[in-house]
Amino acid sequence: MKHHMDQIQAMRAFLRVVETGSFTRAAYALTMPKATVSNSIRNLESHLSTKLINRTTRRLTVTMDGALYYERAFRIIAELDELDASLLTSNMTPRGRLRIEMAGAFATSLLVPALEGFYEKYPDLHIDLGVSAGDTDYVAENVDCALTVGNPSNPSLIARRVGDLDFVTCASPGYIDQFGAPRHPDDIATGHRAIGYFRSHTKPSATFRFIRGETVIDIAPGYLFSVNDSRTFIEALTSGLGIGQTPSFTARKAIASGELVNVLPEWSGASIPLYIVYPPNRHLGNKVRVFVDWLVKLLATAKLNEF
Repeated sequence: MKHHMDQIQAMRAFLRVVETGSFTRAAYALTMPKATVSNSIRNLESHLSTKLINRTTRRLTVTMDGALYYERAFRIIAELDELDASLLTSNMTPRGRLRIEMAGAFATSLLVPALEGFYEKYPDLHIDLGVSAGDTDYVAENVDCALTVGNPSNPSLIARRVGDLDFVTCASPGYIDQFGAPRHPDDIATGHRAIGYFRSHTKPSATFRFIRGETVIDIAPGYLFSVNDSRTFIEALTSGLGIGQTPSFTARKAIASGELVNVLPEWSGASIPLYIVYPPNRHLGNKVRVFVDWLVKLLATAKLNEF
């Protein structure tokens, strides 16, 4: 066919003829003369060197090639319409459903308290929030974007680094009364009870990392208790079960109220990168773009590394 636009118009005409079962109804739906619809499909058939529709006086039937062409053409036109819509609406109010994934600590301490402000700006977006320990299959679960800690393990995902998460070493005053405060990181390996955090059963509990100037010490204590949820972890710390390392912002409230004490304050904990990841193509959608821009601003003002 001489022009791509003619071909697209002919594809649309063909889809409508198949769907309505008649040239007359298709012409009416497309607001085109019936002769134009008929000619478009003839041109398409000669371009493809095959018959797509059997025309009889009584009714239209789709040929085997026509049925195959319909399936593929339907997908192409749907993709084209979606592409047009995503660019046309980039300056309009985004609407629709967003499937987001993040760890519970971010959901409760960061996202939920700020959502009221998000909905004031974007009242037509609906968020489905999955709270996970980071082992979700984002593509299978149809996730639009996820906030993750540590370098993404799946190379097919698009990742955008959005900050770092600093860890702090804490224990409750009750624990310190019973076991004393460690004077050096090495003390934690002997004579102290540790609380661990695991991502999944395939990844063992993280080691404790201590940094002071150029010195880096990694300690792998035996854990009395290990958990994969940050709120339970903080609960275990405040209950006096042991010493643990947790992201600064998750311990902020408990340190301010005196329920937790920052032990070994002259040593920093690990600093782990924070990423927003998307399955390929998701980052192109307008609704995903506005959510991520909002989340990045929120992370920047959240003072994640202060306690």
